[in-house]
Amino acid sequence: MRRPALILAITLAACAAIGAQQPQAAPSVPATAPEAGPSSQSAAQPVIRFEDASDKANLDFVHSFGSAKLGSLLEGTGAGCVWFDYNNDGLPDLYVVNGRPLDDSMHPYPLQVKPDPMPHNHLYRNDGNGRFTDVTEKAGLAPDLYSMAVTAADYDNDGYVDLLVTGYGRVILYHNDGNGHFTDVTAKAGIKVDGWSISSTFLDYDRDGCVDLFIGRYVKFDPKYRAYYAADNYPGPLDYAGETNRLYHNNCDGTFTDVTDKSGIGAYVGRTMGVTAADFDGDGWDDIYVANDRTENFLFRNKHDGTFEEVGNDTGTAFGQNGESTSSMGPVFADLEGRGSLDLWVTDGHYNRLLRNAGKQGFDDIGATNGVSQANAQYVSWGSGVYDFDNDGLLDILIFHGGLIHLIPQEHTLFRGLGDGKFEDVSRLAGPVLSKRTVARGACFADYDNDGKVDAFLVNLGDKATLLHNISTGTGHWLAIKLRGAKSNRDGIGAKVEVIAGGKRYTAERVAGSGYLSQNDDRLHFGLGPATSAERIVIHWPSGREQTLADQPINRVLTVVEPQ
Repeated sequence: MRRPALILAITLAACAAIGAQQPQAAPSVPATAPEAGPSSQSAAQPVIRFEDASDKANLDFVHSFGSAKLGSLLEGTGAGCVWFDYNNDGLPDLYVVNGRPLDDSMHPYPLQVKPDPMPHNHLYRNDGNGRFTDVTEKAGLAPDLYSMAVTAADYDNDGYVDLLVTGYGRVILYHNDGNGHFTDVTAKAGIKVDGWSISSTFLDYDRDGCVDLFIGRYVKFDPKYRAYYAADNYPGPLDYAGETNRLYHNNCDGTFTDVTDKSGIGAYVGRTMGVTAADFDGDGWDDIYVANDRTENFLFRNKHDGTFEEVGNDTGTAFGQNGESTSSMGPVFADLEGRGSLDLWVTDGHYNRLLRNAGKQGFDDIGATNGVSQANAQYVSWGSGVYDFDNDGLLDILIFHGGLIHLIPQEHTLFRGLGDGKFEDVSRLAGPVLSKRTVARGACFADYDNDGKVDAFLVNLGDKATLLHNISTGTGHWLAIKLRGAKSNRDGIGAKVEVIAGGKRYTAERVAGSGYLSQNDDRLHFGLGPATSAERIVIHWPSGREQTLADQPINRVLTVVEPQ
């Protein structure tokens, strides 16, 4: 029997006084969510630990890069995943994308015997008992596509979350039909993207209540290019011409219009790897950050008129610590110091970048001063998550690593937040699963069992994926907030949430795509340490409305509905 977590839904009338709240029925039969408050050892420092729960959870996903051995940039890029509640039962479900064998001419080392059945994407339904069921066939989500990345949003505001899958040759927009099945509506929606599409994201850049779509593209890949020494490596990103990204405006009628050139996005050629969107400058309008491979990164500032200006160089976000174009992978916006502004974390092929938001002055790279960059210089970093894994009120950083151009497995790293932008390396204390070496690529994060502790799913290149279950001890209190827009887009994408608890302020923004090729749980997770209640919650909706809730209980999922 499936046990959805207790969802306390609250609707505030626009003219109601603070605290005049009416509970709204949850979409399914509620069940009490387990608390994750401090244990009897709460006086001791929390211990962050993870276990490999892949087999226990019945998750047996194996990634394929489609050939006998790794031999091209296409094969080595990997794949990602998304946590999203496709059936509205309060439990995050998991969709993972996959590569597959293409025509033999596409692979330097083609498979002599093709697998049967062919590798494909998978949808795993969360059964609520720590286990998952593969419902891919029923859902219609196994396309004939060499898939790369996935992002999710309710683009038509019908109450069901839809999917965009990117890959080599095309993208697919899947409409969630609300009955467990998805329909390919790419052509109907007016979306046509050729070439090699990669990390993408939804955002409501014009705040009209309908999420728009930014599609990242990597390089103009030529499978016939063989000018390299096989014993050394295969051609890299600079051996191929760069690409332009695409921006589609949502017409609020189920269709999109290509506004790439009109918006100014089309003027910039890069080699996109990771994409995310958030309001970095606090003006209430979402901006777009693009992490490029061996090309300067882009930060597109929203000009509020349907256009963007590229300010990467002006803000200190374009290049690496030494002014070089780095192999940037996965960007994440997060308030790392509790200042109410969004900092930027970017994984990299060399030194990861931790960029402190300095306001009008742009960003300051503090990775070299807090030890995170140096400790990771020996690795190639891909998927990562910035979450409070022990709920002590301080954000931590979990980073997954793997060989860049060869199948070289690497261990993974975890940095526990100490406050003030400082971290300590607790990687080898966090369980054997982080010391097990894999060739990591995309990763997505969610509290899949609703116990108040954030877990992770990791896609490993050409190998079995890993479900990392958070079994940390001595953890603090927590609160997860799910947003439901009314005038704003239904997912609340672009909303900024402030939680005041125990005299501290915690800030996060609801984003879509985040990290490398992936997207995380849409519920905003706040670790609150010893706080016993949330004194105040303030939601700044994309519509411009501000909503305040007072004296909220914690250790639960709270659904907040935008006032009509």
